Amino acid sequence: MPCLLALDQGTTSSRAIVFNEEGSPLGEARRELRQIYPQPGWVEHDPLEIWEGQLACARGALADAGIHPADVGAIGITNQRETTLLWERATGRPLANAIVWQDRRTADLCDRLRAGGREAEVHARTGLVLDPYFSATKLAWLLDHLPGARARAQRGELAFGTVDTWLIWQLTGGRQHLTDVTNASRTLLLDLARGDWDEDMLELFRIPRALLPRVVPSSGWLGHTLPEHFDGVALPIGGVAGDQQAALFGQACHAPGQAKNTYGTGCFLLMHTGATRRQSAHGLVATAAAQTGSQPAYALEGGVFVAGAAVQWLRDGLGLIRHSGEVEALAAQVPDSGGVVFVPAFTGLGAPHWDARARGTLLGLTRGSSGAHIARAALEAIAFQSAELAAAVAADSGTALEALRVDGGASANDLLMQFQADLLGVPVQRPRVQETTALGAAYLAGLAAGVWHHPAEIAAIWQIDREFLPRMSRDEARARMARWSEAVARSRGWDAGAPPAG
Repeated sequence: MPCLLALDQGTTSSRAIVFNEEGSPLGEARRELRQIYPQPGWVEHDPLEIWEGQLACARGALADAGIHPADVGAIGITNQRETTLLWERATGRPLANAIVWQDRRTADLCDRLRAGGREAEVHARTGLVLDPYFSATKLAWLLDHLPGARARAQRGELAFGTVDTWLIWQLTGGRQHLTDVTNASRTLLLDLARGDWDEDMLELFRIPRALLPRVVPSSGWLGHTLPEHFDGVALPIGGVAGDQQAALFGQACHAPGQAKNTYGTGCFLLMHTGATRRQSAHGLVATAAAQTGSQPAYALEGGVFVAGAAVQWLRDGLGLIRHSGEVEALAAQVPDSGGVVFVPAFTGLGAPHWDARARGTLLGLTRGSSGAHIARAALEAIAFQSAELAAAVAADSGTALEALRVDGGASANDLLMQFQADLLGVPVQRPRVQETTALGAAYLAGLAAGVWHHPAEIAAIWQIDREFLPRMSRDEARARMARWSEAVARSRGWDAGAPPAG
């Protein structure tokens, strides 16, 4: 049975994992990805570093597994989503650094469009909200600020893509310029109902259609790599999905009402809604779920901008810990946060608030507050933000969560997972294979390669490693959420050095 090679290009690192037909990892490789901060609120990546690091990881994972490229049935790709790249078609040379999904430089443009009454139209067509998070305003910024870029784009000389498109372009030597429906649904340019680019959105954001890749399903034959990339073997690319939709698929959440939460740099909760697109009234977005055939699939999603990044701040900004893995032991030194509440709105607030101008806030400090209390408040902040998303998903879908499947680096933190179950009042289920983003990409590629023939076969091999059951009373959980909401209110409107009202 052939193996599957998953390329997992994330915000802080590039990784690759080789999986067998049972969904078990056989080998992996990882490289850190440099973060570039040209000025406050701006976040960039080097496109060539993304490509070269990802290719090195792919080769390294095969070597670690002892697998020859000829034994790979297909490649699956998953990626940080809204990150925006622009390059020359003739040479493949990027025109500038990639603008990362966290970047807030286009907040003013979003404000102007919102003030002009365009948000309802954008939401109705794309399922999204007007926010710098998504790709369209980033692309418009590049076209407006790079000399000659707009004219070159109109002449068809340039190509736009999210990271999946960039990697496929490079892997195939420029033969394929495409994106899957999950990544396309994060651009503010896709008509979510039709699954194709929306002419009115292209006009609104002043995006030439000649820039855009072809939109395809998430599973199927998408091209072959150049032979020189893998020891003379042209490997088929069989699956691609944005990281959160890949994780939803990798968690075997294929049926309406099933939900997962990924705890990474940010935090992303998705509930599958089947073939029905749900319009959010509670600050979420409607998005495409991984599509494995001709029928579209949808999900409701809420995204938190800063989750694991808050722990990185404890390490790099405050020096409270030397390694991110030390945060649980530090937080466990105290029974609770001692009244400290931390809102890590370093780059604004995502769902359900969508406040690009909110800023990080640390409240409730006393002379007795310690690093342990701050560490515990940072972990609790991740759970509080996720609980807000869960409440919004339940309200929009009309379906209460029965359980939450979890993955991502911070899901290994038992203290955090227990607190999450306590706030939600439902079981939190951590799977045996926690690399579910890469696993979802492998599953999508495996369906194309015939390793599996139906998603039900994938659901049958999903296994729980540990289940966290709620211990906290519902009254206490509600009281804690109310205190969190007060802290969020204080973090909002913090702009140009002026404190929030109240």
